Amino acid sequence: MKTDRLRLLPRHLRILERLLGEHLPDVEVWAYGSRVNGRGHDGSDLDLVLRGPELKEIPIERLADFEEAVRESTIPFLVEARDWARLPERFQEEIEREHVAQVSSG
Repeated sequence: MKTDRLRLLPRHLRILERLLGEHLPDVEVWAYGSRVNGRGHDGSDLDLVLRGPELKEIPIERLADFEEAVRESTIPFLVEARDWARLPERFQEEIEREHVAQVSSG
């Protein structure tokens, strides 16, 4: 995957991958938004959509634990993580058109 397109420093990508592996190891991760479409910069939010097994909802506690771990990490920008199963179909279609699949190697 072309993570350089996301404008992530390798150390921030490693932290993100570790946190995803710890909290959401069975989840497929897509990045979308300004870091993907070329309108972002180094300080832009990183928008992630989390696609659980069989595209079923991810338990809220797992999402909350991941989000808290990201906030407590040294990643210096906001990471917005959304559960695919909880998004409206119209938003899913928009993300499908322009995303980078599998941010985590986990």
